[in-house]
Amino acid sequence: MGEAGTPADARYAPPRSHVDDIAAPEEAGGLATRMQRFWAAMLDLGIGLGLMAVASAVTPWNPWSAEGGWWTPQWLNIGLSFLLFSVVHGVPLARRGQTVGKMVLGIRIVRIDGSRASLGRLLGLRYGIGTLATVIPAIGQPYALVDALLIFRKSRRCLHDVIADTVVLKA
Repeated sequence: MGEAGTPADARYAPPRSHVDDIAAPEEAGGLATRMQRFWAAMLDLGIGLGLMAVASAVTPWNPWSAEGGWWTPQWLNIGLSFLLFSVVHGVPLARRGQTVGKMVLGIRIVRIDGSRASLGRLLGLRYGIGTLATVIPAIGQPYALVDALLIFRKSRRCLHDVIADTVVLKA
């Protein structure tokens, strides 16, 4: 026996407490479906490609130039594409946690606790880190694969959701 009548081993045991895992908020219809998220991303991609086509037609910028080869990061293209994304989606992201595609599909991004995600969190962590990761050789493709595959978990949170501490819900 140890001190005060407790077994010696009990002094070194972990504390006895129950901590619930943080669950995704189930408000407004619950988690967005995988198909809602997929089609929202496809709409956003289409909008982005359309804007890049218009920008390349009216400016000297050509995002589809073959200069530099396949593996050479084209930082100007990445920066301008991210700037276009921020201009088009920045206001709806800041106000409602939605890109244009998410608005059309009726879904929105919130923090895991259900609170509104800041624009800095969304653009910097949720979208910015993934954008930068995809241009790093030997990192970008595995990152994109893991990011996409994680949606098949029960929580439906992709890697970019985990990094930004966000979840996508039905609006």
